[in-house]
Amino acid sequence: MNKGGFSWKRLVGITRVKSSISRSTGIPLTKSGRQRKIGKAITGGGCLVMIMIGGLVPLLITIGIFMLSGFGE
Repeated sequence: MNKGGFSWKRLVGITRVKSSISRSTGIPLTKSGRQRKIGKAITGGGCLVMIMIGGLVPLLITIGIFMLSGFGE
């Protein structure tokens, strides 16, 4: 990893072009940036585990109510 030394990409201007493209399109050019953006879009910025638990608990409660009421018989 570069510790802040010389960068030929910055000298030539590649870094500036890539950052301007990313800003104008709203899509990151790095793999990790795209993955982070997709992850936030799917989860709404929250933790996917917590979202899944939040959706699973009401489902389990509903199933439990149906089982106790004798709906499955």
